[in-house]
Amino acid sequence: MRILHTADWHLGRSLEGRSRLEEQAQFLDELVKIVEEEKIDVVLMAGDAFDTVNPPAAAESLFYESIARLANGGKRPVSIIAGNHDNPDRLSAASPLAQKQGIQLLGLPTIDVQTIYVPTTNETLKLAALPYPSESRLAEVLSDSHEELILRDKYDQRIQGIFEEMSKAFTPETINIAMSHIYVTGGSSSDSERPIEVGGAYTVAATSLPEAAQYVALGHLHRPQMVSRAKTMARYSGSPLAYSFSEAGYAKSVTILDAKPNQPIEMSEVFLSSGKPLVRWKAKEGLAQVYTWLDEGKDANAWIDLEIHVTNALSIEEIHRLRKHHSGLIHIRPVFEELEKERAERIVNTNTPIDELFVRFYEKQTGGAKPEPELTKLFLELISDDVDEDGDEA
Repeated sequence: MRILHTADWHLGRSLEGRSRLEEQAQFLDELVKIVEEEKIDVVLMAGDAFDTVNPPAAAESLFYESIARLANGGKRPVSIIAGNHDNPDRLSAASPLAQKQGIQLLGLPTIDVQTIYVPTTNETLKLAALPYPSESRLAEVLSDSHEELILRDKYDQRIQGIFEEMSKAFTPETINIAMSHIYVTGGSSSDSERPIEVGGAYTVAATSLPEAAQYVALGHLHRPQMVSRAKTMARYSGSPLAYSFSEAGYAKSVTILDAKPNQPIEMSEVFLSSGKPLVRWKAKEGLAQVYTWLDEGKDANAWIDLEIHVTNALSIEEIHRLRKHHSGLIHIRPVFEELEKERAERIVNTNTPIDELFVRFYEKQTGGAKPEPELTKLFLELISDDVDEDGDEA
């Protein structure tokens, strides 16, 4: 059985007011092509189909049209769970129609395990699918305590318990996969993921993922990555597009699994080419360098974060002129040479005694007042304590 794992489509998301819907449509066209060329038998989508709980109509239309193409008239099972960005009730509202096409739309977390017959291989997939399990969506109060550490431990224990209960449905004769939209401790995040704690969900330990599953398909983190320290193979497939400049340079992909009952999973990646890349320009030689790049057609089909070194502030007319030359310029951030020189001088002067630096800082913050000797002494004692505890400078 060949399974494709994808997640975090975030349909309807924009970039500083620029629509990404055309790029998202390109990705979904590419995904359909991959599914057909790679002879995929099942598609798993691990949450955040949409970017908001109330997505625009165009994003919903694209979603339903695309999953119908993926399902190929019911010949290819598709299973989709709600992520923290999705409205679980809204996502699952179309289930009666979707199920007729072999599409599972799962909104709220349950312990029910999906039994999916796969006609192309005459095999059965047991899918322990756990949509985004915040405390509110679980409809449970996990602890009477308000202490952060206790809450995190109780949450981790609850998710581990749910997976253990669901794992009881796994059999040696079936292909056994788990899927969820959670933040596993140690994962590498980016700026485009909003904090998962919002809404009452915390991190989950890698060792809490179900060992009985042959593979755990995860959503939420936008960088494709394996989960270290898990007792079984677990992976974030990542988002199909870069959604913040912190993801500049990330290679985007979908994950393909070759699975057999009671056998280790064979995993591979198919890299994506759709969508505009997000790139950073650092023009240390000023405006002339930027116009040279623009005349050369550098990164013509990209979204650009521009850092430009200047001696004077850019005029509104100059900013408009730059944007007219390249519609993909998102941020234009001037760096003033004098400020850079001051920063460099501060770095060079790191040999200045720490107490003198403190006195200078205090004078600057208070408009020229001198700190009392006792205050300077206390500061030096605090610095000394940090060095003693850490074995190095704080």
